[in-house]
Amino acid sequence: MSQLVYFSSSSENTQRFIERLGLPAVRIPLNERERIQVDEPYILIVPSYGGGGTAGAVPRQVIRFLNDEHNRALLRGVIASGNRNFGEAYGRAGDVIARKCGVPWLYRLNSWVRKAISKTFVKE
Repeated sequence: MSQLVYFSSSSENTQRFIERLGLPAVRIPLNERERIQVDEPYILIVPSYGGGGTAGAVPRQVIRFLNDEHNRALLRGVIASGNRNFGEAYGRAGDVIARKCGVPWLYRLNSWVRKAISKTFVKE
């Protein structure tokens, strides 16, 4: 099974989703000076940013992480989160990463879907 690698902004919405899943995951640091390198195939979970265009849709920290050729070579797919209120920009980061890295865009997570999915996986 591929590991999960994710980025979460200071709002920590994606972080809370990952914690509720209870699956092993590696976080791309908020601090752009901190770098991580993965050693096994992974699925990337990333929020979408920006005002609707492709410029700015992918967080800078994720771009820096994927600019590392070793990290990029192990990417197997991408899941993008966001809000359907963003219209065509909803999940845009997933589209951009999938095209540029040649991997499948597996899913778009709306904010309410993140909550529903995490409840499904949580054993209470």
